[in-house]
Amino acid sequence: MESVTVPNPQASAEVWNSLKQAIAHSSGFQRWLSEKQASVVIEQPTDLDACVTAYLRQALETLAY
Repeated sequence: MESVTVPNPQASAEVWNSLKQAIAHSSGFQRWLSEKQASVVIEQPTDLDACVTAYLRQALETLAY
């Protein structure tokens, strides 16, 4: 029987932050953000979380079609 590894919350947060930064700097995200609102300024980390989450959700919904 295989053992189950419980994810480390700190490691998960580090992975998410790394992915979030990579996505935020991608040309696809930048284009999506400029299409959504030309004047969006991301000042808080939670703003970036919300924007990246919305971007990923829309991308997955588009791929589902």
